[in-house]
Amino acid sequence: MSVIHIKSAAEFDTYLSKGKCAVDFTAVWCGPCQFIGPKFDALSKKYTTIQFLKVDVDEVAEIAERLAISAMPTFCFFDNGQQSVSQLVGANEKELDRKLTELESS
Repeated sequence: MSVIHIKSAAEFDTYLSKGKCAVDFTAVWCGPCQFIGPKFDALSKKYTTIQFLKVDVDEVAEIAERLAISAMPTFCFFDNGQQSVSQLVGANEKELDRKLTELESS
């Protein structure tokens, strides 16, 4: 499944309501975000039952503010609009993979 680049809060809310989602809160100026981004993209092909979303915190600040995202990268995990797995802050690929496994099996 491909990664969707979110452009509005309304689009974000629509995807969240449709099942399991993993969200990468990122920024173009964030070095660790640029490192983990391709790995997040690759994981989207492994976890095909999860919708992968990217939110640039500078483009859609409303979403980051709503969820109190203050560091990048931050990964959030949702099931039918509810946060179902604790968020991950930082570019830790192994922990990201573990949390995606947890989301998939929830």
